[in-house]
Amino acid sequence: MKLSARLQLIADLLPEGGRFADIGSDHALLPVAAVRSGRASFAVAGEVNDGPFEAAGRQVAEAGEAARISVRKGDGLAVIAPGEVDAITIAGMGGALIVSILNAGRAKLAGVKRLVLQPNVGEEFVRRWLLDNGWFLAEEAILEEDGKIYEILMAETVPQAEELNAELYREREIADGRVRLTRELLLLMGPRLTAVPSGVFFDKWESELRKLDKIRRSVASSTQEASRDKEEELKRLSEQLKEVLACLPRDKR
Repeated sequence: MKLSARLQLIADLLPEGGRFADIGSDHALLPVAAVRSGRASFAVAGEVNDGPFEAAGRQVAEAGEAARISVRKGDGLAVIAPGEVDAITIAGMGGALIVSILNAGRAKLAGVKRLVLQPNVGEEFVRRWLLDNGWFLAEEAILEEDGKIYEILMAETVPQAEELNAELYREREIADGRVRLTRELLLLMGPRLTAVPSGVFFDKWESELRKLDKIRRSVASSTQEASRDKEEELKRLSEQLKEVLACLPRDKR
């Protein structure tokens, strides 16, 4: 079974030979590929909706992997028991929803050593949750596939997470001190992605700038007093992002 580049990268970030739960598994493509390749020894494919749940069951049955993949219907981490898996993947949904799933299933994170998360939007919400909850952001990846750009975040529980996170999100200066990468900007753009910016990274943020400018123009046309503050906030953010992009090395593209 050949996975998409996005799912393959998620599979590559799983701990070798471990047990994992794929939350929002859809057709269970990731669990099937992971156990067949030997990347995982066991997987739970969790789905909350009937259609994807049934599709996942068919996929697992057709692959002959019912002994190593348990397809379960339930909301978020409700499909697993504490200590049952050592890794969790959540992909293809908004960052705010991923955070909501993690918050609701805190008790189920006991024994989990690694999270591989792929938010479609709102990556900063996921980074902030990981930081606030003692998870160390060990890897970040960004890729483009079929005209869409995806970010994948891999976090681990390590004894020195607080110290490692403090260093990871430490404010730093670029362009000989002319521009400061604040903690808020690192949460927004990614501390590891800004350290080694790729062409896809620049493509994403140039696109985000265009969206920001469009929103700002729309807000500026409003007659409401609150819109003035929002317009100024968007303008400041846009200027900060432009400064950062102008100063990051583009020879990494």
